[in-house]
Amino acid sequence: MNTNRRTLPADQTSRIRRTRQWIARRRTALLSSALRGAAYATGAGAVGIGFYLLQQQI
Repeated sequence: MNTNRRTLPADQTSRIRRTRQWIARRRTALLSSALRGAAYATGAGAVGIGFYLLQQQI
């Protein structure tokens, strides 16, 4: 089945366009959430390693 834009019905084409616009509007929020999650994970890992090293020295 050929599903390029020229053969799609108008309502399906507009649905695809709306979906792409929705993703484009939220891309910044998604990227900032991913960056925040990576920062939290890095911090938690650093604290965990710090406490592990502290326990090894006691």
